[in-house]
Amino acid sequence: MKIIVFAGGVGTRLWPLSRKNSPKQFEKILGDKSTLQLAVDRLRPDFAFEDIYIATGKKYEEIVKEQLPKIPAKNFIFEPAIRDVGPAVGMAMSIIGKEDLNSPVAILWSDHFVKKERRFREVLHFAEGLVKKGNSLILIGQRARFANQNLGWIEFGEETQEIKGTKVFKFKKLIYRPSLTQAESFLNQNFAWNPGYFVTTPKFLLSQFEKFTPDLYKGITKIKDEKTLEEIYPTLEKISFDNAVLEKVDPKYVSVIAADLGWSDVGAWEALKEALEVSSRENVTKGKVLVNDSSDNLVFNYTDQLVVGIDLEKMIVINTDDVLLVCSKNSVPKIKKLVEKLENTPHEHLT
Repeated sequence: MKIIVFAGGVGTRLWPLSRKNSPKQFEKILGDKSTLQLAVDRLRPDFAFEDIYIATGKKYEEIVKEQLPKIPAKNFIFEPAIRDVGPAVGMAMSIIGKEDLNSPVAILWSDHFVKKERRFREVLHFAEGLVKKGNSLILIGQRARFANQNLGWIEFGEETQEIKGTKVFKFKKLIYRPSLTQAESFLNQNFAWNPGYFVTTPKFLLSQFEKFTPDLYKGITKIKDEKTLEEIYPTLEKISFDNAVLEKVDPKYVSVIAADLGWSDVGAWEALKEALEVSSRENVTKGKVLVNDSSDNLVFNYTDQLVVGIDLEKMIVINTDDVLLVCSKNSVPKIKKLVEKLENTPHEHLT
């Protein structure tokens, strides 16, 4: 099976660590390796470097090649412009499809955290087997741990099979960022978090692009080499993959594996805290940090200066060389809007 790890995006919800020139997927957020490096590491040794592809923006070519020296040069897919996830997935599938239209391909993302790596690889192999047996598209869901409003959710139906503890369900629909009331109700129903992971074949997915976004399909299939990539890709419609395909595909072609992978979206500070904490009352810290009489905080210090907190509750504190961010956990969604407002101001260089 081929695997495409997507490493695009700026990640403004992890600002000020993540910025345009050094997005979150290239930063050492969780340890001594970037989340991109961790995403590739968790696939090994089950999957060879030759079967792992990296899709990202052209501007990040140098950094991804430096961080992943064992990935073959031909396995890097560089997007010359930002055109959202729909064109990115379509182009990558078109490129891999030129080698084999019918072999399974897994779509993964570089900015996630997966605690149960062995189980994660088991599920990937299981989904690969289902596709080889004729299943068209397998969505991989994470069993929900709490009522998360900041994620997409997968609603699934009745169980169709179970093999060695892995259950497969019928697919119903996707719901993106529900209200808190909705998310709370989902916990007791057939819903799972949607990490955006799936396994399919280039043939099936390209047929769905052709059916639902014919202009986009014509564009991605015209890309033959670097010259046509530079000419065509920037002209493609900006559209999310969900809007382009997943929200329109006939549910009969889609199955769901809902498993506990220990998965977390670490694309925002409060999500990173949830991924790293043992309990919600715990303070999660990094660097020179001292917090007293405080609980449920994330304090990350990327400088040599000591950061001290007293009587903090549900706070996010991020200290870098040129920006200090202090906000409540509930205010994290406002970070993206703040960063957008910095454009065309004297502080634009900090974005």
